[in-house]
Amino acid sequence: IGRAPKKKTAFPLDALRAFARSCPETLTGLRDRALVLIGFAGAFRRSELVGLDVADVAFCSFGATVILRRSKTDQEGLGVAVGIPTGQDPTCCPVQALRAWLEAAHITDGPLFRTIDRHAHSGARMSGDAVAQVVKSACIAIGLSPESYAGHSLRSGLATAAIRAGKSVAATMRQTRHKSVPIFMGYVQAATVFSDCAASGLL
Repeated sequence: IGRAPKKKTAFPLDALRAFARSCPETLTGLRDRALVLIGFAGAFRRSELVGLDVADVAFCSFGATVILRRSKTDQEGLGVAVGIPTGQDPTCCPVQALRAWLEAAHITDGPLFRTIDRHAHSGARMSGDAVAQVVKSACIAIGLSPESYAGHSLRSGLATAAIRAGKSVAATMRQTRHKSVPIFMGYVQAATVFSDCAASGLL
């Protein structure tokens, strides 16, 4: 008996914007905004996101380039560059959010995303589970049920939003770093189910 694989729900683009605008200007709020926006824009796996160091990020006139030293699809550790473009809306711009977090936390080297203690001091590198919890907390903050969302929802959210916006499969796969088209299309099936649908206009 076949059984459909359980996948986390893609984080909706409108929900992402709503969360970014709702984050308080506290250290935790600044970190969570940057974490969610960078995770979405870079289509990062949670292990990739928490593995980033400040040295892996280079800001430029277009936004920021993030170097992944090692990922699930780069076991040799050759590294891959991921572009994070400057956002059109300053309140939802991943690049501005990242700059604000680093400046507020006085982070100049070492882990990019860190824990925050009860005294509002940044500490050690975040864990992958902590990323999932931030995503679930984001859902609660904007009125979404958190059960079907996790860290991977940011990655699938970018893939889904890009295809819905008319981005090509090739360009989107380049951002998500997928090697297999069938696996990639599993991410965006819900987004494309009505695209050029054979039943459209027949009934």
